[in-house]
Amino acid sequence: MRVSGKAKGIITVLLLAAAAVYYYAAIPAFNFHSLGTWKFVLVGIAVLVVLYGLHCRVRTVEDIKDNRGLKVGIGILLALLLVLAVGSILSSPIVNASKYQKLLTVEERDFAEDIKEADYSQIPLLDKSSAALLGNRKMGSMVDYVSQFEVSSIYTQINYQDRPVRVTPLVYASAIKWLTNHGEGIPAYIMIDMATQDTELVKLENPIRYSESDHFNRNIYRHLRFKYPTYIFDRLSFEIDDEGTPYWICPVKTYKIGLFGGETIGRVVLCNASTGETWDYALEDCPEWVDSVCSANLLIKLYDYYGTLRNGYFNSILGQKGCLKTTDGYNYLALEDDVWVYTGVTSVSGDQSNVGFVLMNQRTMETRFYAIPGAEEYSAMESAEGQVQNLGYQATFPLLLNVAGEPTYFMALKDDAGLVKKYAMVNIQRYQNVAIGDTVPQCERAYVELLRDNGVALSGSTAQDEAAGTIRKIAQTVVDGNSHYYILLEGSDDIYDVSVEDFMSIILYDTGDQVTFGYVQEEGYRTVVTLDGESAAVRENPEAEGTGTGELTTEPAV
Repeated sequence: MRVSGKAKGIITVLLLAAAAVYYYAAIPAFNFHSLGTWKFVLVGIAVLVVLYGLHCRVRTVEDIKDNRGLKVGIGILLALLLVLAVGSILSSPIVNASKYQKLLTVEERDFAEDIKEADYSQIPLLDKSSAALLGNRKMGSMVDYVSQFEVSSIYTQINYQDRPVRVTPLVYASAIKWLTNHGEGIPAYIMIDMATQDTELVKLENPIRYSESDHFNRNIYRHLRFKYPTYIFDRLSFEIDDEGTPYWICPVKTYKIGLFGGETIGRVVLCNASTGETWDYALEDCPEWVDSVCSANLLIKLYDYYGTLRNGYFNSILGQKGCLKTTDGYNYLALEDDVWVYTGVTSVSGDQSNVGFVLMNQRTMETRFYAIPGAEEYSAMESAEGQVQNLGYQATFPLLLNVAGEPTYFMALKDDAGLVKKYAMVNIQRYQNVAIGDTVPQCERAYVELLRDNGVALSGSTAQDEAAGTIRKIAQTVVDGNSHYYILLEGSDDIYDVSVEDFMSIILYDTGDQVTFGYVQEEGYRTVVTLDGESAAVRENPEAEGTGTGELTTEPAV
């Protein structure tokens, strides 16, 4: 049966319309490194072959053999599938182990030089799940917005005006809510200070009009695709610049090995979330205020290639000589006004110790290795949890800090509701040393005192000094629910902070009394760690007492 020219035209138009709808919905990149592009082309050719076969009334294999056009179409389809299969194999680590191993440049560095002593005003005390709880709680109190918007799950960690914060936009609560609100846009985003736990809903003069929850051309992915049809984008992140303007940070993948291998980041597109205006940069030219370009998962994958493939692919599977890998978990550390991914490095044998750890810069991909053997993170977490097992608290994945010159795991302890109740410090190299505290200063004081009692030579601002004199002035106050005495000595304007919980006997002192303090210098005051030779209160059986302030233990961590 012959088909008229008009019918052929109608079929062609319908096919082009179907292809356009598929492209608009799936928005694949026009890039031969993109699996989406290959799928688009292969499906298109397959549909054409099937329609041509139906038109020619093909019924048997012999009919196919006798039809030249059909044989050409099937041949093209099979050739493309062969190229796809061979390209995938040739792009794999099996035949390119050395290239994969060199995707990341790793520099070995000195811990004490790079990691300065902890400044707790810049230490993120919360993890992402705790931040999400605070964000949802804040949203629940905003009666004007809660019925129309929800909080996105993005919660990007950034440095904002020298503070570690997480930011996340609001999203439309449903398609109906989008329909009734998209004309005005998304009016605000959530910002959470990870050190103070202060949560703010930041209202915008220019609302967000390009987002993941928008539809049609204002969907951020479709907006980017139409502007950059050949770019293959990685995971987008939401950030704000130094003036609080919201942006989408859009990393662009590049493939350095074959068709699909050696995935890394080569460029980054910044998109103003309010106006849709975009800027395209090479990775090395990315503005310094941007923090989250390379995802933690990508950086960890690249380091695992570096650590496991140094002696070839088959060695990484069989003999595993000299193979190292990252531990199962990561956290973020603010350093040099950038956000770095932190994770431990251990052998592939699965023992419970680390040979060191790595810091990986999310903006530049700079990677630093620190050779510090010690406890693996989950062992340290279990050790901290063991000290409060009667309370059932769970430890967050640790941060790595420099406390008195000692590499130290720091973690929050959360209850079943996800609220932070206590803090823990575990010495990495001497992981039998564990301290628990209700507040960060209490935890640090207990930790430093424990190290000192175990003969560890301390350095930095937490090294103990001593002062003696006559009390000139003494005043009581309450800090975080705990009583403190602030004391001035004759002939000095230095302020000494004495915690009643650590030194109950301080309530017996008055002006004119002689006193000797062992103290640690803080910014603006001196924290007392010994009072007339008496150390901070130590509970010998913390599990029985069920309180965390000043709890010390020397139980093994593993």
